[in-house]
Amino acid sequence: MSVIIMVCLLVASCKTKTRQGTYETYVVDKGNIETWETTEGFVEPANEVLLLSPAASIITDILKEPGQQVKEGETIVVLNTKAVEKRIDELTDQLAVQQNNLEKTQLAARSTKADLAHSIETKKLKISSIKSVLADQEQLLEVGGISPARFDKTKQELVLAEKELHLVQQKNAIRLQQLAADEKGLLLQIEMQQKALVQQKDLLERMEVKAPSDGIVLGIHGKKGEKIQGDKLLVNLSDLTRFKVNATIDARHKNMIKAGRKAYVMVDTARLEGRIASILPKLEDGNLQFSVYLNDQQSTKLIPNQKVNIKVVKNARYNVLRLKRGAMLSTKENQNAYVVRGDSAVKQALTLGMISDEYVEVKDGLKEGDEVIISTVSPVGNDAVISINRLKN
Repeated sequence: MSVIIMVCLLVASCKTKTRQGTYETYVVDKGNIETWETTEGFVEPANEVLLLSPAASIITDILKEPGQQVKEGETIVVLNTKAVEKRIDELTDQLAVQQNNLEKTQLAARSTKADLAHSIETKKLKISSIKSVLADQEQLLEVGGISPARFDKTKQELVLAEKELHLVQQKNAIRLQQLAADEKGLLLQIEMQQKALVQQKDLLERMEVKAPSDGIVLGIHGKKGEKIQGDKLLVNLSDLTRFKVNATIDARHKNMIKAGRKAYVMVDTARLEGRIASILPKLEDGNLQFSVYLNDQQSTKLIPNQKVNIKVVKNARYNVLRLKRGAMLSTKENQNAYVVRGDSAVKQALTLGMISDEYVEVKDGLKEGDEVIISTVSPVGNDAVISINRLKN
């Protein structure tokens, strides 16, 4: 953190005059230090959007012309919708018929299930009746009141009745499966019809060809009244929500220009971070051409064809102790600086590392949070300790 303070520096030695002035201090922090090579470039949309015709139709209206800017959601071209509307009506009618068929099938199934249940119940009652008769005949047989042949015949009737019940139960199970399959088939047809209807309604909305993002119309491929096929290129549109910067740099820096290298696009006082994404292999007039894609693709500070400065990072140190550069700090690796300790400024030996236009790396002599005098408009001499009186601005 950098602060401007008004201080009165009182040299500890009585032989030295008091010096008063404005001094800037910086609190040692951790951060990034980068050096870069500066060049220029021009802002361009990062992407070109191709809008295709959603279906075969006729162009009924063109609302935007090449070169015009459009907002997201604005209609560019209108297509004839009669064929789509006709298909929607057909599908709606077919869906109504299918739903009616489903209702009739469900009612018929309920009726059939009732009949099948009644048939089984009748068979069971018949078996129960035969069993009752058989029990009575068995008692009569013991006392000679019925012939064995008659008793055997009744037993055979019971066996046949039980077989009939088993057969009816098997047939009923198959019939119930058929009814379930019929209903499932109708439900599947209805689902398919509903999906087709949703697709046609979506297609109806897309018959108004709209801008998917803010952009500039680059081209309209068709004329009013012209018949076009589905999936035909209809509109070229630049995407103004995403930008890149096309730049050139002297060929002597070609070893530094690598895909993925960090670069900054400078817009007024803002620094927009990006990465080198593409490099043209051929030199032009001794210059290397490359593109920078921004991390923040939707920056409102950029406009197409805008000329900007670019800083390509050459060297970097990240999350290191650092000081902001000032007049009292030189580019020497080993030097002294005044560190503020309460009401004094104490001379401290420093070891510096990487130096950029903005910061110097502190390798030894300071710790995070130390406040250091980095510039002054009045000399402080070479005293080891200086008294400080902070004055109000």
